[in-house]
Amino acid sequence: MTTTSIGPSFVVYIDESGDEGFSFHKGSSEWFILSAVITPKERDIETVKLVDTVRMQLGRPDKKPLHFRKLRHEHRVPYVSQIAKANLRCISVLVHKPSINAPETFQKRYRLYFYFTRYLLERVSWICRDQRKHNVGDGTAEIVFSNRSGMSYDELKDYFSRLKSWTGIYAVQIDWSVINEDKIMAYTAGSRMGLQIADAVASSFYYAVEPSQYGYMEEKYAQLLKPVVYHRRGRYLGYGLKFWPWNEDEVVKHFEWVQKHYK
Repeated sequence: MTTTSIGPSFVVYIDESGDEGFSFHKGSSEWFILSAVITPKERDIETVKLVDTVRMQLGRPDKKPLHFRKLRHEHRVPYVSQIAKANLRCISVLVHKPSINAPETFQKRYRLYFYFTRYLLERVSWICRDQRKHNVGDGTAEIVFSNRSGMSYDELKDYFSRLKSWTGIYAVQIDWSVINEDKIMAYTAGSRMGLQIADAVASSFYYAVEPSQYGYMEEKYAQLLKPVVYHRRGRYLGYGLKFWPWNEDEVVKHFEWVQKHYK
């Protein structure tokens, strides 16, 4: 007699935009963005089809990864439009580094990345918890990070093991019935095509908040993504969009696109 193992219910792709530096006068970005794209495991093949569709639409070579920053604006718009129609959800944590009161805390190795991955996976766990009754699998999520050169993913797993032990003691809000540190892995964008979608989402919100060299921001991509941004009862801020350390009033004051589309 054979037995069939039950796998994860969801696949979560995670990528970033911006950098972790604090030398703003030497070119460090003001914003650091971490984004997750969540798709049901049984429909994960649709992420491959989405990327292939965009490649064909843009006349790009087969199997060559799409890098959002390397695309022209007129190519980014149809790419994001395809994402906005897909069966997925996205979450972004947007960190304004100049507003951090104790930046030295986040200048230790991996500290900023690890800390805000926690905020990201809190929200990932909430949406998966709320949706798992509609999906096959064991209710957990397979977490796929875009591979960062030089970073130890064993250290990241250890960090989440510590977070699990702190739950109930500190304000850790991850639902551990969804997130299992043993299901954390890292791939290149060419190996897991869903990472290319996560790159597009992170870059879209980066362009919406990070001033260009001429002082302008591009909000169109962020507007287009609204149909797939996670919300709870129509509330986006704090759920699909988590700004830190800014409060809601500061966000709305600085970004008209948030007031218009995500308030």
